[in-house]
Amino acid sequence: MTDRPADPSGPPDSSATTAALSYASGAGEVPLLGDTIGASLAGAIERFADREALVDLPTGRRWTYAEFGRSVEEVALGLMAKGVGKGDRVGIWAVNCAEWVLVQYATARIGAIMVNINPASRVHELTFVLRQAGISVLISSTEHKTSNYRRMVEQVRSECPALRDVIYIGDRTWDGLLHAGANVSRERLIEREARLTCDDPVNIQYTSGTTGFPKGATLSHHNILNNGYSVGETLGYTQQDRVCLPVPFSHCFGMVTGNLGATSHGACIVIPAPTFDPAATLRAVEQERCTSLYGVPTMFIAELGLPDFDSYDLSSLRTGIIAGSTCPVEVLRRVVDEMHMAEVSIFYGMTETSPVSTQTRRDDDLRHRTGTVGRVLPHLEIKVVDPLTGVTVPRGTRGELCTRGYSVMLGYWEEPERTAEVIDGGRWMHTGDLAIMDEDGYVRIVGRIKDMIIRGGEKVYPREIEEFLYTHPKIADVQVVGVPDEKYGEEILACVILREGAKSLTRDELARFCRGRLAHYKAPRYLRVMDAFPMTVSGKVRKVELRQAGIADAVRLRDSRTERTDAKAQATPLR
Repeated sequence: MTDRPADPSGPPDSSATTAALSYASGAGEVPLLGDTIGASLAGAIERFADREALVDLPTGRRWTYAEFGRSVEEVALGLMAKGVGKGDRVGIWAVNCAEWVLVQYATARIGAIMVNINPASRVHELTFVLRQAGISVLISSTEHKTSNYRRMVEQVRSECPALRDVIYIGDRTWDGLLHAGANVSRERLIEREARLTCDDPVNIQYTSGTTGFPKGATLSHHNILNNGYSVGETLGYTQQDRVCLPVPFSHCFGMVTGNLGATSHGACIVIPAPTFDPAATLRAVEQERCTSLYGVPTMFIAELGLPDFDSYDLSSLRTGIIAGSTCPVEVLRRVVDEMHMAEVSIFYGMTETSPVSTQTRRDDDLRHRTGTVGRVLPHLEIKVVDPLTGVTVPRGTRGELCTRGYSVMLGYWEEPERTAEVIDGGRWMHTGDLAIMDEDGYVRIVGRIKDMIIRGGEKVYPREIEEFLYTHPKIADVQVVGVPDEKYGEEILACVILREGAKSLTRDELARFCRGRLAHYKAPRYLRVMDAFPMTVSGKVRKVELRQAGIADAVRLRDSRTERTDAKAQATPLR
């Protein structure tokens, strides 16, 4: 087996001269790639032609790198036959499958811009993306579970004038795409590729839109190829690695850190199921002898919680990624000990930064992996600034995290004003996340600026209160938001979901729990017990809806001076 490369990220912190400030730059021994995605794939095919590139377990199909290259070319020629030109937008609305991956690389080869559409989207979200991105060709699943994609497409097609062609995966229209490509010469594809540069846009991914309409983060070959490669380098990938991807390709996590991270190193992509299935994931790891596994904490919790978990042979695993939210210490300990992922990594990122800015390293201890989101990646800069003045704050001080470097998006698709709101004149991407950079350069995410509550002149950070309330024995999940108040400007509302078996939680119980353990101005004034939180299609809590509902409850309470309770939610003052 080929030895894994040394960690390319250099010393823990290359900013020794400014050690007192929350600034760090990532130095690396490996230079940035100047290739397009197609050129990178061609290099992998040349070096690893006979090694497996892609395994689609639900259908039993397999591709070596040479075979994968030919299949990508078929799709690329088919799209050219359909009239797709450089810069045209091709939508992909599908669950994880081999065709998703083929479309990703085929659109990159012909200079088209692939637009990811979340497979959980419904008619309203689909219409918005098709119209805003000006998608001319849509490639879609036919159905999955309760989703009938064909029916939804027909519902919106008349509202999307740019949409001229829809191709369904596994349908005769997909076969028609491949057959059409037979009439396009390979020389035309080569000529097209010769006119592409690494700075061309190649992908649009829509943000979750927790506070309004989604924004289309536009990413270049240079953005996502280098980010996927850098993550793979940090994980120590080589052609010996086999990467199990139960995370959706419709997000950067799957298609960048997963697919591009693998192919840029000659590793193999393994698709365990169309959508996340814990048993199918572990079967894939065992059957394919996967060395790396990706997921959010809830995925790993589900896998570890399988009744027959001990029956799976996971000894081939060595690494992987846990991202999306904070991983509990006990869960990470079990991932390392029971799933053999001694080199598992935690990262922080956002769609607008391709996505990863910071990542823990293979030899980091448990404290850094559970308490931080790592340190800056090679060739990137990060800083923590005062949200009001923009001045870099001392280490250990809370502020807004900013990122600069090759990973920062080109901008929001056709929205220069919204782009200017987040990318400043120095090309720093303002993440909107509150963070603390420790003395050793490791970063902790402590909340969102827009969620910060100002109560009676005191700054209150919801994340701090949420972490405290998580320790209540009756609370399974909690979200804290601010609601308007005549006296203090804002008051604090705690929205909670109870643990299984907990029948109720009263205002007095929560007040007693907070008293003496939480500063009085941080104690929630209102409590709302819920069955579930409103979510975006990408799985983020819509705090704006919680806030709106809380405002309505607060108004009713103020007007009536009585407590109102219904079967699904209660909103009651704690004092």
